[in-house]
Amino acid sequence: MKIILNIWRQQNATSAGRMVRYEVPNANEHMSFLEMLDVLNEELTRKGEDPVTFEHDCREGICGCCGFMIDGVPHGPQRGTTVCQLHMRHFHDGDELWLEPFRAKAFPVIKDLMVDRSSFDRIIASGGFISVNTGSAPDGNALPVIKKCSDMAMDAAACIGCGACVASCPNASASLFVSAKISHLGQLPQGQVERDRRAMRMVLKMTDEGFGYCTNTGECEAVCPKGITIENIARMHRDYIKASATFREETSGGGAG
Repeated sequence: MKIILNIWRQQNATSAGRMVRYEVPNANEHMSFLEMLDVLNEELTRKGEDPVTFEHDCREGICGCCGFMIDGVPHGPQRGTTVCQLHMRHFHDGDELWLEPFRAKAFPVIKDLMVDRSSFDRIIASGGFISVNTGSAPDGNALPVIKKCSDMAMDAAACIGCGACVASCPNASASLFVSAKISHLGQLPQGQVERDRRAMRMVLKMTDEGFGYCTNTGECEAVCPKGITIENIARMHRDYIKASATFREETSGGGAG
């Protein structure tokens, strides 16, 4: 099958970008979308041209590395599917597609379809973890957890941090990503000790990184490849409001001398 691609080419974060048209005449319906791009890059390399830069790792929909816009939709037209798991059988011979990187102030373009999502890492580093001693794995399995809470925690833990929620949001909000991380740990007994501090630090860090505010448009939920729901955003707001009223960061105490 023949696929026509219009791909955003940009040398680095400071240079101007532009759409470049390519033709892939030998795509196979059994290829994944990234394998089709591999075929294009092999041809570009053979001709001495610069291959298209795109991020990938596991290619199993787990790591969250891959992700760009296909015809204006993060990860493309197949709902609940990352771009690495998207196959060419969902397209038709002669289709013309437009590929762009995720667009957000907090996701600067590194090159072509690859963006810098280290802002997500800094949000996690601000509080998305458990630092208290929770014992070994057998201790965790021996701790009773209410089934409803366990289900909600595991659903939230499915977030792979791909950034599709940010790319789809008209405000470039990261609320779905941050709320999934807060909900995941906030539903479990092990996450209660630092629950207030976690909500305060992660929400404030999200704002510091330049992400916009959530206005409940629901675009994030619609494109999330892992089915993360906006109910998590409500839980995040609840935790943040409570923490705003009751939590204060520890300060170093002064001695009498």
